[in-house]
Amino acid sequence: NRANFSNRGARLVELDLGDYYTVVGLSEAEKREQRYWLPLLEPVETLDGPTGSLLLKTLPSSRGEAPEDLDTVLWQMEKLNGAEPGVRFTYGPGTGVVFSKEIRAVPGSWQLRVRLGIENRSRTETGRRDFLFRPAGCVPPELAERFYPEPQAAAVGWDEDDDEYTIDKQDAPGAGAREAFDVPLPLISVGVHNKYFALFVREIERAQSSFVGATHQAIEPAEPVVVEGTKHSFVAADVVLALHVPAQGQTSTKEYIVYAGPKAPAAFVSDHESHAAVLDEDLSGFAIFSSIGKLLLRVLGFFHGLVGNWGVAIILLTVCVRAVLFPLNRRSQTSMARYQKKMKRVQPRIDEAKKRYASDPQKLREAQAKIMQEEGAFPPLGGCLPIFVQLPIFFGLFAALRTSFDLRQAPFAGWINDLSRPDRLMELGMEIPLLITTLDLRYLNLLPLLMVVLWIGQQAGMPKPADEQAARMQKMMMFMPIIFCFLLYNYAAGLSLYMITGSALGIIEQRVIKKVWPIDDTEPENAKRKGCGPFSGMMENLAEKQKEQLKRMEEMKRLQEAQRGRTNKGRKKRR
Repeated sequence: NRANFSNRGARLVELDLGDYYTVVGLSEAEKREQRYWLPLLEPVETLDGPTGSLLLKTLPSSRGEAPEDLDTVLWQMEKLNGAEPGVRFTYGPGTGVVFSKEIRAVPGSWQLRVRLGIENRSRTETGRRDFLFRPAGCVPPELAERFYPEPQAAAVGWDEDDDEYTIDKQDAPGAGAREAFDVPLPLISVGVHNKYFALFVREIERAQSSFVGATHQAIEPAEPVVVEGTKHSFVAADVVLALHVPAQGQTSTKEYIVYAGPKAPAAFVSDHESHAAVLDEDLSGFAIFSSIGKLLLRVLGFFHGLVGNWGVAIILLTVCVRAVLFPLNRRSQTSMARYQKKMKRVQPRIDEAKKRYASDPQKLREAQAKIMQEEGAFPPLGGCLPIFVQLPIFFGLFAALRTSFDLRQAPFAGWINDLSRPDRLMELGMEIPLLITTLDLRYLNLLPLLMVVLWIGQQAGMPKPADEQAARMQKMMMFMPIIFCFLLYNYAAGLSLYMITGSALGIIEQRVIKKVWPIDDTEPENAKRKGCGPFSGMMENLAEKQKEQLKRMEEMKRLQEAQRGRTNKGRKKRR
């Protein structure tokens, strides 16, 4: 790794990770070139000057010890060698105290040790003083995509009532605005993270915590920072530290651990258990599906361990999901086939009722309901059940692939060298304005187009429903792949691969499995008048209630006619 420090404010200016790269497919010689190393921290030029990291700032209670801004004055800097190399900064503002800041790298880890000290040489006023500590300024975005806003500031606290870690994450709250994090005390860790990397600070000793608060603030660049046509935003998180001015001749110190590395669970969570809340929050965009997302990631990891390729693991996961859902799909298809056959038999009676009551919609509805009840021709509600079962899996995988570190720069085959990004077959350099958004066509992404073709092919192979409403719904569903293409055109190639595999398996099931093992659309004898499907009992109850409602309506109609007859008879007598 490479760290660049400055004695202007005793700041960490830049931090590059030498084990991760900004370009896919580098040679071993290129990987040693620092220009390809991934920047975790980089300065952003603002109207107030460049940003920095590991900055210490005074607050009203500490201005007496340092009248000038600690984050802009010149400190003395000393290079530290040894087992944990680093730097030491010292600054004496002439108020009787000397500030020190020591930053060391822990070999074999993603940690930095930060020690803040206040030496009292001659100051008579002692006690608590509050400072602001900024661990990261700024973490750049990893990807420019709309499904995951980045970077994000976050604070993790310990909820003693619920006995769990609680996190509050925030995007930029607005230029220049500073807002407090909403987390319970004690604070555990505070920092900034993007899609795949993070920098968080925490205390080594929590017995007497110096973390008394945390805020986040948007960083407004002096000039817009635009990368690949997208304007980048930045955000910083600050910790309110309660440090102490000791008695004269003494030095008070506080030590902190800064995690600056990947959000890979093995490294991130093993550094501190509170970091698991950050990963859980990444999945919380689909909160009810987050557990499914975690399970799918474990299954993906299992398949990757077998085949060593994340793309193949996604294909195997899709096959596994289809195999698990096959009995449910088969039952649903059988129920629907029997319903379609029954509707063909009932359709002549419905057509006759339409002709007979063409001018009376009320009687037409009553006649249709009576026919459906007599024939037991009710749509099997279970026909939609496989779709409802697959939706949680889809959204769970959507959330998992959105932030899974394992898929970062993970190749599949051919031109697909990063499953966490669009496949980008070739560069087009176009953007098409639409009514509510702009379609980004800077690259030709082949997988979403192939996904649409297979999806349309799968729907075209479905049997044509005899019910008019179902037929209209099927026509409407033909447009859904096109809508999804617009929505997911620039999403991770891993999700497109999942959907392509699912559609391909659906076509195979239509063209091969159903020919080898045809669906039995023969209506069972004991269901001829009772309907079929897992929800037939429910439909029978509804039909009985509808029949009772019709009887009540007919009885009410007869009473109204009798009342009108008595009224007319009374009028004739009076005449």
